[in-house]
Amino acid sequence: MSNLEIQSINLWLSKIHHNKDTSKSQRANEAKTILQLKYQKIGNGRQRIVYDLNNGYVLKVALTKKGIQCNKREFKIYNHCQADLRKHLCPVKEFGDGWIIMEKMDIKVPNGIYNKEVTQLKNKFLAAGIRPRDMGNSNIRLSKKGKITVIDYGHFIMD
Repeated sequence: MSNLEIQSINLWLSKIHHNKDTSKSQRANEAKTILQLKYQKIGNGRQRIVYDLNNGYVLKVALTKKGIQCNKREFKIYNHCQADLRKHLCPVKEFGDGWIIMEKMDIKVPNGIYNKEVTQLKNKFLAAGIRPRDMGNSNIRLSKKGKITVIDYGHFIMD
C-alpha cells in the first residue's frame, strides 16, 4: 500500500469513535467517503470494510474499534496456530494499524461438502484451543487446492 493510502486509513481511524451509534451501512459509507481508496469495495460487515486490491489480495479496513481487534486477531491466529490448521486459514500478507491484507478467495463451498467437513474442521480448531466463532457459510471458501478455508476469522478466540 502507498503512504497516501495508509494516511487515508489513519485519518479514518481517527474518526472511528465518533460513529459508534451509526448503522453498519452508514459506517461503511462514511468510511468509503473518507478513505477515498481507488479499489472496488466488495463487501462490509459490522466491523470492517473489504476492498479488492486487483492483485489476488483483499484489504480489510476496520470500521470500529472491534474491527481493529478483528484484524489483530486474524494476524495473531494466522501466525501462531499449528501448521495443519493454518492451511485452513486465509493467508495474511500484510498487517498494519487498522488494516490487514489477505489472499482473495472466491470459490464458495458447495452445500454437499459444507456440513460434514465444516463440523470436522470446527472440531480440529477446538482441539487446538481455538474457538471458531462465526464460522458460517459466508466466512468460508475453497482454496485453489480445494481445501476449506476460513476467510474471516476475526471473531475466533485463541486460548
